[in-house]
Amino acid sequence: MLTAAVATRRPLLPVFVLDPETEAIGAAAKWRLGLSLAAFADALAGIGLRLTLRRGPALATLEALVAETGAGGVWWSRLYDPEAVARDTGVKAALKTAGVEAHSFAGHLLHEPWDIETGDGGFYRVYSPFWKAMRSRQIPAPAPAPALSLAPLAAHGTGPAPRSDRLADWRLGAAMNRGAAVVERHQAVGEAAARARLALFLSGPVARYSEDRDVPGLPATSRLSENLTYGEIGIREVWHGGLRAREEGQPGAEHFLKELAWREFAYHLVHHTPHITRANWRPEWDGFPWHGDSPDAERWRRGLTGEPFVDAAMREMYVTGTMHNRARMIAASYLTKHLMTDWHVGLSWFADCLTDWDPAANAMGWQWVAGSGPDAAPYFRVFNPAGQAEKFDADRAYVGRFVAELAPHPGRDALDYFAAVPRSWGLDASRAYPAATIDLAEGRARALAAYAARKT
Repeated sequence: MLTAAVATRRPLLPVFVLDPETEAIGAAAKWRLGLSLAAFADALAGIGLRLTLRRGPALATLEALVAETGAGGVWWSRLYDPEAVARDTGVKAALKTAGVEAHSFAGHLLHEPWDIETGDGGFYRVYSPFWKAMRSRQIPAPAPAPALSLAPLAAHGTGPAPRSDRLADWRLGAAMNRGAAVVERHQAVGEAAARARLALFLSGPVARYSEDRDVPGLPATSRLSENLTYGEIGIREVWHGGLRAREEGQPGAEHFLKELAWREFAYHLVHHTPHITRANWRPEWDGFPWHGDSPDAERWRRGLTGEPFVDAAMREMYVTGTMHNRARMIAASYLTKHLMTDWHVGLSWFADCLTDWDPAANAMGWQWVAGSGPDAAPYFRVFNPAGQAEKFDADRAYVGRFVAELAPHPGRDALDYFAAVPRSWGLDASRAYPAATIDLAEGRARALAAYAARKT
C-alpha cells in the first residue's frame, strides 16, 4: 500500500481510526495496540510524517477528514474477520458514491483467502490438502521500502495539518490495570524489534524447530505472532526468511513454513465460513451438552486448577501476554474436555488476555481442540496434562518458571503472576498450591462418554 501511495506523488496523510469495532477488542490486545501505535508514530516522524489519530465510526470519521483536508482518496490494508469486512465494505461503497477514491490492499496474509481453491473451485476444509496446494504457489518477495523520501510529499499539502487526538487520551491500556507493567517487559514492539526477533530465530532455533517447538521450557519458537498481529513485520518477509533457511538446509524450516500456512488456513476458513468466529463450525455440535461458565472455569481462568501444566500455561499468559502453542492446546483441552466447558468461554478469555490475539487463529484453535471445528482433533483425543508434562516438560522448566508454589526458589516470572492478576483475586505466593479440580481419569471418562453419546 505504501509503495503504491508514494508512486502517486500526492501528499500523504497517515491516519489511524479507533472505531467501535477496534475498540471492542480485548484488554490486552487493546493495550498492546497502543504500544504499536506509539512505535508507528515515532517511525513516521522519522521520515517527516505525523500519524493523525481520530476516534469514532470509521465512515463518519473518514468523511470528516476528507472534508477537512480535501483528500482525493482513502487507502487501507485489508482485514478479513467478519466485523472488519462488513465495516470496510460499507466504507468503500460510501466513499466511492461520494466521488472519493477508495482502495484496499492485501498485505496481512501471504495469499488472499479466496485465491487458493480446490480442483472444483471450492474451498479447503482440511489443512493438509490446503498446505499441499499452497506450498506449490509462488509468493512474491516483499517490496523494498519506497526509495523516495516521504518528507517532501508531506510539505506539498495546503493549509494546517488536521487535528489529531492524543494517544494517551484514548487510555487504551486502562483495563490492563497493574498487569501492564508486568506484561510490557515481555513485548517486542515495532518493526525493528520484530525484525530482530526474526533474525534471532533464523540464526539458531529454526534448525531444531521440528523437535523443540513443542517444549515450552525452551526458547524454540519465533515469537512473531505478536508482531504479525499488529503489522509490525510483513508476513512475506517472515515467509521468505523461512524459505532461505530451508534452502540453507535448516531441518526445522519446513515445519516453520507449515505453521505460517496454518495461520493462512485459519483466514481461508474465516473468509468462506465466517460463522466460525462465533458459532460451531459443524452445526451438528450445536446441541452438545457443554457446561457454561462455572466455578471450575473460574479456577481455570485464574491458573488454579491444581494441574501444574495447565496452570503454568494460564500464568504464562498473564505474565508475558502470550502462551506457548503446546500449552494452549493443553489448557484448551482441559477446559473443554476435562471440565466439559463450552469453548466460547475459553475463546473469550483468550481474546481478553492475549497480546497476540488473532480472531481467526483463536477461533479455529479452540474449535480444533473442542472437536466442533474444521480439521478438528478426533473427539477421543483428550490431552492428559500430566502425561503432556512428562513428555514436554520433563525437567519441569516450564512449570517451575511460572508456578511459584511448586518452585523451591521461585523466580521473577513466577512471582510476577501475583503482581499481574487482579487484587480482587486475593492471591499471593505464600498460599498452598490448590488440589486438583477433577481427577484426570474421571474427567477423561466423562468427556468420552459425552462425546460418544453425541456420535450415536
